[in-house]
Amino acid sequence: MMTAFARTVILYFLIMIGLRLMGKRQIGELEPSELVLTMMISDLATVPMQDFGIPLLAGVIPILTLLALSMLLSQLSLHSLRFRALVCGTPSVLIREGVVQQTAMRENRYTLDELLEELREQGYSSIADIKYAVLENSGQLSVLPWARQQPPTAEQLGVDVHDETTLPVVLINDGRVLRKNLAACRRDEAWLTETLQRKGFASPKEVFLLTQDDQGQIVCIKKEETA
Repeated sequence: MMTAFARTVILYFLIMIGLRLMGKRQIGELEPSELVLTMMISDLATVPMQDFGIPLLAGVIPILTLLALSMLLSQLSLHSLRFRALVCGTPSVLIREGVVQQTAMRENRYTLDELLEELREQGYSSIADIKYAVLENSGQLSVLPWARQQPPTAEQLGVDVHDETTLPVVLINDGRVLRKNLAACRRDEAWLTETLQRKGFASPKEVFLLTQDDQGQIVCIKKEETA
């Protein structure tokens, strides 16, 4: 029992580290090579996890080899455009200047029904509304409508708008003080204690969320008591 537990934990963290090295992506955003790597690693991990007769290294070494190969391919892709196009592919324009590129659709095995479905999902009911539609390497369709189909911006309307968008920084997360973020905001523990006291809190453990934005505005949410 302990052997199965130890094998599972080791392989789990090994795969998690490997996925972290691949970057923050969802399954639908993986490049073809990354998707193949993910599938192969999952298959390799299940064998030594279930069969105790197989040494753990028989699963670890192939996984490490694949991860090393993935890192090597990533570095080669960064330095060679041709190699990047070979491994990752290149985006394909399916609609250009409002005209469907039927040859590109056939090459990518992309049906007209799929194209219309993607357009509807993005809020467009007609191909005539689209200037460009690009099939990305991840399989996602990027849609660029004609200017007449786009909502006007404040600049186009001649409206003077002050950009007040700020990015709040989390200082307390579920009762835990994030001291790194606190230092990034040029605040200290004394300021935090004083701020909590003004909000009616005796301890950070009573706070579910505390944020501060670039304008100094503070948002504080009380932590609900558990039964």
